[in-house]
Order: sequence, then C-alpha cells, then structure tokens
Amino acid sequence: MIILYSTDGCHLCEDAQALLDQVAVSYQVTDIIDDETLVARYGTTIPVVADSQGNELNWPFSLEQLRSFLD
Repeated sequence: MIILYSTDGCHLCEDAQALLDQVAVSYQVTDIIDDETLVARYGTTIPVVADSQGNELNWPFSLEQLRSFLD
C-alpha cells in the first residue's frame, strides 16, 4: 500500500498526487491534520510518499525519482 501524507490546501501535495496519478499506482491519501503524531512527523515535510515497508520519499521529487522509489 502506498500512502501520500498530505493536507488540504497544500499545492505541493497536489503536485505529488499528480505525479502518483501519472505512474498509475494505487495509493491512499492520508490527511495529517487530524493526527497530532502525523503533524509532528510530517508537518513541515509534506508531501511524503510511503510504502508498506516504511520507506519514505520526501518532497521534492521528480517523476523519475518516484518511479525508482516505487520499483
């Protein structure tokens, strides 16, 4: 499962979501705003893409970097 940590009104998060859509991968968007732990962890680094093994790709990243991360 791929997770995009995000929040409403984050234009960088929208950019990251567009890249995820381009690679046609199934992912879940998790809004960090309702979870104090997630805000503390990702509040200044979103968007962040995470995989099921706990690996994370922090913004900024390119389409090529995202593809490499997902492979």
